[in-house]
Amino acid sequence: MNDDQSEEILQARLAELRQDHADLDAAVQAISLSPLPDMLLIGRLKRKKLALKDEITRIEDQLTPDIIA
Repeated sequence: MNDDQSEEILQARLAELRQDHADLDAAVQAISLSPLPDMLLIGRLKRKKLALKDEITRIEDQLTPDIIA
C-alpha cells in the first residue's frame, strides 16, 4: 500500500468518525430535550463522543506533516 492509498483510507476513516461524532451529538441533544432525560445514557454517549474526538485528532495528526520551525 502506498502513501496515497493509506492517506485516502485515513481520510475516509476521518469522514466516518466525524459523521459518527455528529450523530452522537444530535442524539445527546435529542435526549437532553426529553422531559426526563436519561443522564446515564447521556454520559455514555458523551464519553463515546470524546473517544471519537481523540481518534479524530490522532488521525488528523497523522495526515498533517510535521513542520519543524
